[in-house]
Amino acid sequence: MFTKLPRWVEYGAFTLAFIAGIVNAVGLLGFEHQAISHLSGSVTLFGIKLMSDGSAALLLFSIIISFMLGSALSGFLLNGGSLKLGRHYDTLLLIEGLLLLASAYLLYSSFVYGIVLASAACGLQNALATNYSGAVVRTTHLTGIFTDLGLMMGRALKGDAVDSRKFMVFLLITLGFLCGGVIGFMLFELFSVATLVVPAVMCFILSITYRLYRLRNTV
Repeated sequence: MFTKLPRWVEYGAFTLAFIAGIVNAVGLLGFEHQAISHLSGSVTLFGIKLMSDGSAALLLFSIIISFMLGSALSGFLLNGGSLKLGRHYDTLLLIEGLLLLASAYLLYSSFVYGIVLASAACGLQNALATNYSGAVVRTTHLTGIFTDLGLMMGRALKGDAVDSRKFMVFLLITLGFLCGGVIGFMLFELFSVATLVVPAVMCFILSITYRLYRLRNTV
């Protein structure tokens, strides 16, 4: 599967993971201290709050549902499991940027439910990458990535062949997410929740870049 992906996928995977790292950093550093680029902890916390804090449970439920709805939007606009020019990747990246901008505005206005729009953006992005990579790449969380890296290392230790490109893509995703967290922290110190404007602008740039690339290669 990885050998069939275009060469620019490495750059895209790193950039998307970088965006997710910033978004998640804002969620963790914000007034709700809530991870928003993945749901495992949120679902567990939802179960806990369901028994102790109804308002917090409602917010967590909204975050979970929003992530799924973002993924549903990707599923609606995209078809198949391999990246092909002419699909709605640019449209989805534009929508992701708009969701992050709206989230930044609402959170800056102290409306806590603005976080659900950031969660929807992450769900959309994660499904976007999953769709083009055949369900083997996640760009908004690292659990599966570290699992696959561990499996590949174990196989290498016993002498099995390792897909070097797959290994490199996973390393780039990990590095992108880490760098996003670092930059997210630095920006949050300066701009608080308005930091979400930065990944939003990055999504717009990616959307325009992909559109131009597609037009250039389909003429």
